[in-house]
Amino acid sequence: MARLAFLGLGNMGRGMAARLIAAGHDVRVWNRSPDKARALAGATVAATPREAAEDAEAIIAMVADDAASEAVWCGADGVLAGMPAVGAFAVDCSTLSRAWVLELAGRARDKGLRYIDCPVTGLPDAAAAGRLTLFVGAEVDHLTAARPLLQPLCEDIVHFGPVGAGTAYKLMINLMGAVQIAAAAEGLLIAEAAGLDMNKVMYALERGQAASPQVVRNAGRMVADHHESEILFSGRLRLKDVRCALALADELDQPAGFGRLAEAALERLLALGLGELNESKVIAALGRDDGSG
Repeated sequence: MARLAFLGLGNMGRGMAARLIAAGHDVRVWNRSPDKARALAGATVAATPREAAEDAEAIIAMVADDAASEAVWCGADGVLAGMPAVGAFAVDCSTLSRAWVLELAGRARDKGLRYIDCPVTGLPDAAAAGRLTLFVGAEVDHLTAARPLLQPLCEDIVHFGPVGAGTAYKLMINLMGAVQIAAAAEGLLIAEAAGLDMNKVMYALERGQAASPQVVRNAGRMVADHHESEILFSGRLRLKDVRCALALADELDQPAGFGRLAEAALERLLALGLGELNESKVIAALGRDDGSG
């Protein structure tokens, strides 16, 4: 079994790290809030990312954004300040900007590491059960060598191409998700204003052509007004992903007009002070209430 480092034990990272421990790997973990790391049975807790990665054969990160990624990899106590094993895999499963992914990959290569761009899809229960899908950008031989380490995390690995390709797909699909959620909120507000029975609206919606998992999950929360507990994905994180996707669209000279409308709705949500609630609360930014409900 391998010596692994896992950095970031949030909603997704905790379940992913637990899967690697269950697979028999020697896993050292680091988290910004140490209590979460200490509570993970079977893990060795490190004081810094650098300490966690010392002599590790693979380092896997699952953090919130570019700033957090830069800190854990490139900070004074980051991975690249230390000495992972020669040829170790540097695997970032976070959803990041493509520009930062490409820069980080270059820094990792300069350190002699094999970088794998590896954002994921799936909710926390899928992470804990090893049922994620990994969207990978990497050299073919690097992915081939890393597959046995990644397998406990997932049901499927989709290799999109070189480093940056996995992130490009993840940003595209998350931008589509943001548009779908905003459109669902707008549609439900119309249905509500028309006096429709909202439980029947949900019944019909779940069985119709617009019934993507994203729409059904978030529309159900909107109808139930259930945004403040069991938060699967916050409005703040969705806005971060949308902004990264729009930056990519700008780089590629693509207009992304619907994405910019979703961005505006999410910005309004944050302006209302509701960015830490589930992203379904975007309905407040479109007119259901003043954000206090």
